[in-house]
Amino acid sequence: MRLPFPRNLSGQLALLLALALFAAQAINLALVLRERASFRLAQATRPAAVRIADALDHSGNRTAVAERSRVRRHNINPIPPELQRMPEVAAELKAQLSELGVSVDRIDTGIRPREVRPSRHDHRLIGRTSDTLMIAVQLRAGTWITTNSSWPRRDNRILWALLSQTLIIYILILLPVLWIARRISRPLRGLAGAARTFAPGKGMPALAVEGPGDVRDLILAFNGLAQRVAAMLDEKDRMLGAIGHDLRTPLAALRVRIESVEDEQDRARMAETIAEMSRTLDDILSLARLGRPSEPITEVDLAALVDAVVEDFRDLGAEVLFEDSERLRMQLRPTLFRRAIRNLIENAIKYAGSAEVMISPEASHIRVCVADRGPGIPEAGLTSVFDPFTRLETSRNRETGGIGLGLALAQAIVQDAGGTIRLSNRAGGGLMAIITLPLPPTAHP
Repeated sequence: MRLPFPRNLSGQLALLLALALFAAQAINLALVLRERASFRLAQATRPAAVRIADALDHSGNRTAVAERSRVRRHNINPIPPELQRMPEVAAELKAQLSELGVSVDRIDTGIRPREVRPSRHDHRLIGRTSDTLMIAVQLRAGTWITTNSSWPRRDNRILWALLSQTLIIYILILLPVLWIARRISRPLRGLAGAARTFAPGKGMPALAVEGPGDVRDLILAFNGLAQRVAAMLDEKDRMLGAIGHDLRTPLAALRVRIESVEDEQDRARMAETIAEMSRTLDDILSLARLGRPSEPITEVDLAALVDAVVEDFRDLGAEVLFEDSERLRMQLRPTLFRRAIRNLIENAIKYAGSAEVMISPEASHIRVCVADRGPGIPEAGLTSVFDPFTRLETSRNRETGGIGLGLALAQAIVQDAGGTIRLSNRAGGGLMAIITLPLPPTAHP
C-alpha cells in the first residue's frame, strides 16, 4: 500500500520540511542520548575508580582494605547472580584503574534497584531517581574488593522535552512556510485553470497579478500571450471572411454564366464542379473557424435533429434507415452538429449506397451510430482518416470522395461538443462511425 504523496506545491514543501526537521531532531536526540550515556558512565565509574585506588594506596600492600571505608574486602564475589550486569561499566572501570596504576584480574558489576518508601507525613512515595551500582574487583591475590555508586535511572523527561521542542519548531517554521507556499501556489493554480479553460472567443478577463515577483512576471506574461493569441485569431477570422467573400463572388458569377452553355451535359458538369468547390470552401472555412464558433450552444432534441438530417437525405432519394428514439435534450450547437451527422451519412452513401443511423442512450452517455455495408477501412487507417486532407484513395477523383475534410470536420465538431468519435469495421463488412456524447446531469435516457 503506497502512502499518499501531496501533489500541490504547498503540501510538498511542508512534507519536505517536516521530514528534514524530523531527521535533524532525530540526530539531535541520538547525540544527546549518547552524550548522556557517556556522562552517566563516567559519573558512575570515575569516583569508584578513585576510591578503589585510594583505598589500595592507604593499605600499604594494596591488598588490605579498611573495614569501615566505602571500599570493602571480600573473599568471594558478593554480587548476587540475579542482578543485571553492566559489561560496559566493567570495561570502562578497568581502563580507568589501569590509568591509575591499579592492575586487577576481573571486574563484575550489578544493578540493585532502590526501593521506595512512604513518607510519615503525607504518605506519598519517597524514593530516588537512581539505583545502586555494585562494583566488585578481583585483585591479583584472589581477594575481592567492592564499592557502590549511584546509577541514574533512565529519564524520559529529555525525550518529552525534545518532542516539545520539535513541536514548537514545527509551529514556528512550518506555519510561515505553509503561508508562503500557499501565497505562491494560489496564483499558480489560478494560472493553470485559466490556461486549461482559455478560449479567446469568450472574452476572458485578465488574471489578477499577485504573488511573489517571479509568479507576478509569469502571470503578466500569460496575460500578454492571451491578448496576442486573441488578436491573432481575430485577424484570422477577418482574413477567412474576406477569403470566403472573394471566392464566393466569382463562383456565383460562374454559376450564372454556365447557364449560357448550350450543351446540357457540359452545363451539368460545370454546375457540379462549382457546387463541389462551394462545398469544399464551406468545409475549409468551417474547420478553420471551429475554434471560435459564432453559433451559441442551445438546448436541442438530439433525436429530432438527427431525424431532420435523415429526412433531408430521403428527400434527395438516398436510402437512409433511422431507428426512432425517445426525446433526448442536449446542449449543442445545432447547425454544426447537423453538419457532422450529414458528413458521416454522406460518406456512408458515397461508399455503400445506403446508411443506417441509430441513437443508443446509455447510463452516462449517448451514442449516435452511422453504419454502412461498404468496403470498410483497413485497421491501420481507422485513425489517420480523421486528419485534414487525408484520403485512403489518393486520386482526388470526385467520384471517390472529396478532399478529405469531411471526417476531420465531423471530429472537430464532436470534440467541441465534449464528445468523441471513432470508426470501426463491422462484422460481415462495412464501417461504423460512433459518436459518444456525455449525458447532461439532468437528462435521463
